[in-house]
Amino acid sequence: MEEYFFQCPYCWEQISMLVDVSQNHQNYIEDCEICCNPIQVSIAVEHQEIVNFQAENIEQ
Repeated sequence: MEEYFFQCPYCWEQISMLVDVSQNHQNYIEDCEICCNPIQVSIAVEHQEIVNFQAENIEQ
């Protein structure tokens, strides 16, 4: 597991999450720990290193 810091696409606060770097591709929804809005998270991992991380708001 690796801690990854990023900016929430809603409240713009810096937050972090633990990423399982043993999985090559991950897509899921995670709530912001500050504003509680849902964030679409997409992660690509190669050789146990994060090579792409996207955090986007879910337009409702």
